[in-house]
Amino acid sequence: MNIKTLLAASAIALSLPLAAQAQGLVRGAERGAQEGADAAGPVGAIVGGAVGAATGTVGGILGVDDRPRFRQYVARERRSSFDYSGDVRVGTVLPSSGVTYYDVPAEYGARGTRYTVINDRPVLVDRSSRIVEVID
Repeated sequence: MNIKTLLAASAIALSLPLAAQAQGLVRGAERGAQEGADAAGPVGAIVGGAVGAATGTVGGILGVDDRPRFRQYVARERRSSFDYSGDVRVGTVLPSSGVTYYDVPAEYGARGTRYTVINDRPVLVDRSSRIVEVID
């Protein structure tokens, strides 16, 4: 195994932001490492893990594959929508009263988040009621 490749892949993986999108990063890294290992052995696993982490982060907390399924789950639950006059976007802190929050089922792997429906749009929020992902 080339030490330069290992160091470069490690530097990339360590420099990625781990804040609100940590779940997508971990799942992306796991998937990328497995696919890389299948294709090119140990070096492929290292590079695939770093690339998978980057794409997992882009996909958000739920990841690209889980978003439609989660949207369907919320629709089946028929949660009432909270009318909010502000912007519904990542970083917005929702009011402390009037909004009802629900646990995200474990199958979606969104630990540390809850969800609610704002202006008919499902959103994931952290424990401080800050929106961390809008599910469109």
